[in-house]
Amino acid sequence: MAKKNSFDTIIHGGTIVDGSGNDRFKCDVGIKNNRIQAVSDLSRAQSGHKINAANKIVAPGFIDVHTHDDRVILANPTMDMKISQGVTSVVVGNCGISLAPLVADNPPPPLDLIAEAGACRYSTFEEFLMEVEGAPPAVNAAFLVGHSTLRVATMDSLDRAASAAEIKKMRSLLEEGLMAGAIGFSTGLFYKPAIMAPTEEVVAIAAALHAHKARYVTHMRNESDHVIRSLDETFRIGSESHSPVIVSHHKVQGKNNFGRSIETLSHIDKHINGHHHGIAFDVYPYIASSTVLKEDSIKLSERVLITWSKARPDLAGRELSDIAEELDCDIFSAAAQLQPAGAVYFAMAEEDVQRILSHPNAMIGSDGLPHDEHPHPRLWGTFPRVLGHYCRDLKLFSLEEAVRRMTGYSAETFGLIDRGIIKPGAFADITIFDEDTVLDRATFDKPMTPAAGIDTVLVNGSIVWEGGGATGRRPGHVLRNGG
Repeated sequence: MAKKNSFDTIIHGGTIVDGSGNDRFKCDVGIKNNRIQAVSDLSRAQSGHKINAANKIVAPGFIDVHTHDDRVILANPTMDMKISQGVTSVVVGNCGISLAPLVADNPPPPLDLIAEAGACRYSTFEEFLMEVEGAPPAVNAAFLVGHSTLRVATMDSLDRAASAAEIKKMRSLLEEGLMAGAIGFSTGLFYKPAIMAPTEEVVAIAAALHAHKARYVTHMRNESDHVIRSLDETFRIGSESHSPVIVSHHKVQGKNNFGRSIETLSHIDKHINGHHHGIAFDVYPYIASSTVLKEDSIKLSERVLITWSKARPDLAGRELSDIAEELDCDIFSAAAQLQPAGAVYFAMAEEDVQRILSHPNAMIGSDGLPHDEHPHPRLWGTFPRVLGHYCRDLKLFSLEEAVRRMTGYSAETFGLIDRGIIKPGAFADITIFDEDTVLDRATFDKPMTPAAGIDTVLVNGSIVWEGGGATGRRPGHVLRNGG
């Protein structure tokens, strides 16, 4: 029994799933300042505040490893879409797009997914991190430097490979970002700003990672017919840059590729065993993806739902086929009339989603787009969907394993020190939820509906979500590399 002590907060009576993957256990949690001070019987201890967690699960706060929250952490810092589902930390700057280092009035797609006019105003990565620290959000945030952002900042034309001088400049900008605290380098080789970048260009820039113990994170060049070729390119970049590799939102798209997750996961497993620096991947629990409106993605999809359109904002939330019928043209002509625009693409098989989710090296990431007028429901529902639908209802894995791949494993993979675990000394990022009722409620028709079953969420010891609503507190930290 712990000696009589004074804590800021005690969470008592709950069942702890600590993020390690080990079996659950009943215990109290004592918090002082912003860290967990004790995990023991605290029935005789004193505290300023007590949280009754009887019949609830007490877990580390979830880490959303794949987000595009770069701008929204400043524009909407209470971050309701994340804290309402138990997320306490986000990794931003994915898919090659980051707000910094870039000064640009009208950045090209897909940078416009995160940057409205004037948002890209940071000539250095440090300027961006300082602004976030000066006006902190409700969640913690870790940052990647985007390759497409570096190309836009450096090159006069994106329709070619970078020159040696341009590569040197991009690598210098990446090194500045890493020294400022960025945890890695992301690419979006699928997208137009980077599609002409050869593998050698990426390797030469990524060579900066090893000295900083940072990681390479990628939206690969292809996730459909040529997915194996793209995996090989990804593993080559990691090997030649001597850095860990994280494959973003692993999937296989298009009806011709349904079932190929057997092949891709086997290929990943083979390379995991031979890669000296580490390989992991993230996944979201849906059969539909979401990004900018692109003809090649339309061709792979059974359905396309428009999420936003600058030309026709009144058509957000409509099916592309219905829009085409209304405009009396084919879907590709209709898409051209909507540009620039975004869409949800129904192009995956449920069996592949379940197989990828079940893999022990899969982390959970939402890939939500917070600035979409009619977003994909993953923005609000990813983590409760894994816990409720896939873990509790379909029994793909145990609750302990689900939580591990949302917390401890994610923190370890991204180098987030003292996060993702419930133990003395760790930061008090904690989510309390009801194992029996937790479930996503966001749908494709009503995508901004908060989840059920999330009781209380603490970030750095401060309650940010309670009683079904945000408290307005903003205790988030910038999670700099190595600290």
